Amino acid sequence: MGSITPCLWFDGQAEEATALYTSVVRNSRIVSLSRAGQEPDTPALTVSFELDGQPFVALNGGPLYTFTEAVSFQIACADQSEVDHYWTALTAGGEESRCGWLKDRFGLSWQIVPTVLPSLIGGNDAEGAQRAMAAMLGMGKLDIAALEAAYRGR
Repeated sequence: MGSITPCLWFDGQAEEATALYTSVVRNSRIVSLSRAGQEPDTPALTVSFELDGQPFVALNGGPLYTFTEAVSFQIACADQSEVDHYWTALTAGGEESRCGWLKDRFGLSWQIVPTVLPSLIGGNDAEGAQRAMAAMLGMGKLDIAALEAAYRGR
């Protein structure tokens, strides 16, 4: 069976973007670079890389296409420390949005989501879930303690 590898289209920033992503996400690496010319300062045409073991390709395709929120990458975070780590690293030069969403400085959208979130906004306590959802809708970066407090009604 063949594999599926997402390809991200950049306008000359493929190396810079992959350097950021592989430095921020655990178990990540740049696998290879393909340059259009022989000179070492020639921009990469493609960069093959892995994020947490998932293969990707970054293509320097030019200004024709840009990223939209129609595609985003979701990072599941075990605790607030992980949420803070990814949020800080990926919003640097980018922009914060709502409900755990952000755009990095290359325009790629990310969702920084605590693993506990589904049990809070979809928990057995319907009123608690509604309170947690209302709290989440008022947040940029998700705050696990505040979400849990909202669920408990505190």
